[in-house]
Amino acid sequence: MSQLRIALYQPDIPGNTGTILRMGACLGMGVDLIEPAGFVLSDTNLKRAGMDYLAAVVLTRHINWARFEEARAASGRRLVLATTTGAVPYTDFAYRPDDILLFGRESVGVPAEVHERADGRVLIPMQPGQRSLNVAVSAAMIAGEALRQTGA
Repeated sequence: MSQLRIALYQPDIPGNTGTILRMGACLGMGVDLIEPAGFVLSDTNLKRAGMDYLAAVVLTRHINWARFEEARAASGRRLVLATTTGAVPYTDFAYRPDDILLFGRESVGVPAEVHERADGRVLIPMQPGQRSLNVAVSAAMIAGEALRQTGA
């Protein structure tokens, strides 16, 4: 199992969250879910997207951002935020084996206070005029690169 983790900040869409949980199970990455979510966590769509993989993922739920930050600070892990305003392409960033890869809400990303706490901010370069990729696609791309770099 990799030490790398994925964190989801107040996710809006159960299907995306289920897909990321399934990816975490398959790739051996733990997932932190920072609540409140925009849906009930027992939602049928979440179960449909995660299928029977939900039992295999190491999922840690945090009741809010402050609790997540307390846990992260205690662990000494670095926080790497995926953001459309990032300065470094995700393929140029030097990942560490114990990084936490943070992805924001599908509707609005993350607030300024979360941006400020990030140790690194990465972006996925896109064609001019395009806003963003689906969060599950973004998580897969960035997690894949982080796993490649760290040899996990």
